[in-house]
Amino acid sequence: MPLDREDRLISWLRARADAGGAPLLGDDAALLALAGEHAVTVDQQIAGVHFPRRLAPDLVARRLLRVSLSDLAAVGAAPRYALLALAAPRGFDHRAFFRALVSECRRFALRLAGGDLARASGLRGALTLIGARPPRGRWLRRSAARPGDALWVGGTLGEAAVGCRLVGAGAGPGAAPSALPERLGIAADLRGAARRAVRRHLLPEPQLALGRWLGRARRAAAIDLSDGFARDLHRLCRESGVAADVDAAALPLAPGHAALAHALGTDPQALALGGGEDYVLLFALPPALTPPARFSCHRVGVITASRRLRLRDAGRWRPLPDVGFDHLSPRARSGR
Repeated sequence: MPLDREDRLISWLRARADAGGAPLLGDDAALLALAGEHAVTVDQQIAGVHFPRRLAPDLVARRLLRVSLSDLAAVGAAPRYALLALAAPRGFDHRAFFRALVSECRRFALRLAGGDLARASGLRGALTLIGARPPRGRWLRRSAARPGDALWVGGTLGEAAVGCRLVGAGAGPGAAPSALPERLGIAADLRGAARRAVRRHLLPEPQLALGRWLGRARRAAAIDLSDGFARDLHRLCRESGVAADVDAAALPLAPGHAALAHALGTDPQALALGGGEDYVLLFALPPALTPPARFSCHRVGVITASRRLRLRDAGRWRPLPDVGFDHLSPRARSGR
């Protein structure tokens, strides 16, 4: 009996996703043998909201998986399985999408276990990930911060927000993630920083190893920075019943960040505080603990027992604004 297009695609995918392991695809539900404790997360990416409508299918797949993995990193989980719900318009290159997705799954020790395909007027994908608690590890929670803890971030802030603005202006969403159109007028000495910002926005690196290290610490609180440093810090503090003092001068910025932000007509500090999509971990540790140098973490402040989060800027304290992205805000714009 001849196969229709969807069945042909699934047969093609099964030959790649199930290679080297027991078959997982092909039934109405994934049949998984799970031992121990597991974390489950779901995230979605929508064309015109999270990425440009013209983004190549392989980049959509890689971005979808990486931003979802960042949630597993934030609880200290080791990736195990993925389930995908994908709705795409007519003419979408499913095979390019799945080649990239399967390749990324292998890179991050994940197996694609099932999902659903549908046709829609616009592209959107929702990925459910299952991660295991590593041996000798514990789950990371937002509620574990205590007054006196040091506050750390796992990488630079604001760079992805610059990249988002560059992509919105036409940079890099095709086959070459770091392409920069000449018409953007980026100065020659900033083009390297601009290419890195575009790649940071399109292809973030989930900090899974850092999350696992934190899970072995005697105590740690953590959150994934997706909606902006300030907003996500407010969330962590709210869950822990604490506040924080942050030093603006300690906020880590990528080389060229300030100059690029000014070239794009934006404030570099505002992007660092609320630009969003950094996809690094923000975490609190007892003051005697320091993350290993290989993780390139930056100490940015301290957890306090106060009722207010504060920012020390140019020698003066002011309230840390609760700024960042809010999908439900009437002011939320497509493309973040």
